[in-house]
Amino acid sequence: RTTTHWIHAPAFRKRYPDIHLEEDKLFVVDGQVWTGAGMSAGVDLALAMVENDLGSDLARRIARKLVIAQRRGSEQSQLSALLELDPKSDRVQLALAYARENLTHDLSVEALADVARLSPRQFSRVFREETGQTPAKAIEALRVEAARALMETSRHPVEVVARETGFGDRERMRQAFLRAFGQPPQAMQQAFNAAPLG
Repeated sequence: RTTTHWIHAPAFRKRYPDIHLEEDKLFVVDGQVWTGAGMSAGVDLALAMVENDLGSDLARRIARKLVIAQRRGSEQSQLSALLELDPKSDRVQLALAYARENLTHDLSVEALADVARLSPRQFSRVFREETGQTPAKAIEALRVEAARALMETSRHPVEVVARETGFGDRERMRQAFLRAFGQPPQAMQQAFNAAPLG
């Protein structure tokens, strides 16, 4: 099992058809072999190695010295919903950062506009101009990303994952997963549970 930067995944598959590539992972640990997906993922990989060999306290101290807010786990996707949105203004960035940290809160246009210190109408217009999406679609993408990560790293029932990521109920989450991935969360959760840990 291995990973590589997502842009090189098709070429890697052609060149090494017998290797199981997990192209959406930041890093993969398979026995004594550790592989990373790129420059910043290499830092995450190195911190994971320090944590594995010398403990989480030292890994945290090193991350602090490197001015890294937190070490990302291997299961985190290489592609981030926030990076895909790529907002330009500080106000929209602030609203999205608030949303990502508060997925279980009210994230209506009115609430996000208040965080951005804009009127709801002005916020919706600016948000769509900068991201190409409505605020509702962007919030759904953030919640889907968080739910997928939670399912990969825990054994919580789908109902708990839906509640913890702001969907409220499993049906709303199911519809969002079908739109994003073409399959329900239960199918993805079964695949995560069957996959070897790494």
